[in-house]
Amino acid sequence: MRRLHTQNLILAHLSAPELLALETVLEPLILPRDLDLVHTGMLVSHYYFLESGIASMVATSPEGRRAEVGLVGRDGVSPPTLLMEGKRSPFQVTMQVAGHGRRVEAAALAGFLRKQPAVLSLLSHFVHIFFTQVAHTALSNAVHKIDVRLAKWILMCHDRLDGEEIAITHEYLAIMLGVRRSSVTDALHILEGERLIHSSRGLVIVHNRIALESFAADAYNLPGISGPDLPGIRYQSSRAPIVAH
Repeated sequence: MRRLHTQNLILAHLSAPELLALETVLEPLILPRDLDLVHTGMLVSHYYFLESGIASMVATSPEGRRAEVGLVGRDGVSPPTLLMEGKRSPFQVTMQVAGHGRRVEAAALAGFLRKQPAVLSLLSHFVHIFFTQVAHTALSNAVHKIDVRLAKWILMCHDRLDGEEIAITHEYLAIMLGVRRSSVTDALHILEGERLIHSSRGLVIVHNRIALESFAADAYNLPGISGPDLPGIRYQSSRAPIVAH
């Protein structure tokens, strides 16, 4: 039986018959930076299984202030909600790092999951893990300095991408962290001064992953964010979270 080649860790975890059945409703597509997968208050029409890139879930205040509350890469599905066919998204989800993936209509996914309850359990597990990430991001935003929060964010992106480069602008980083752009510049200079990263226009390059983890400390090494403490996720060489039963 031919098996779909995929870098998405949820799709890769499906059995061959499950993946073959889902493949019939999957549509491959390019996901450029700035593409909105869903707007706040809009109906969820599609779900996206990323093969590469980073999708950011952003909360917006009534005054228009924005901050990232969670991110998804090839480790999951976006929007990180289930069976929202006909329901409106409370958050905006935007591609912050360009990539590619596959999408499926919400109604088609709902129909597939009704026939494949084991896959629904797998997706529910991912959603639980994702909202654990959201909770610890809120905690980190409350108790950690901006440079530490930035180190955590870089590490989380690094987990979900190949290579050492993260294509992201200072403006996007300011939105992601919910701070002024000048504060992001200062935090990047601190990480560069420690020789952990290099930053240029629209690009962050990780130089020393191990030292960056040490700098981020408990902001990164928390259940739901990374590491062996998280049930159902394991890491290989500090990269690529793998969904497990």
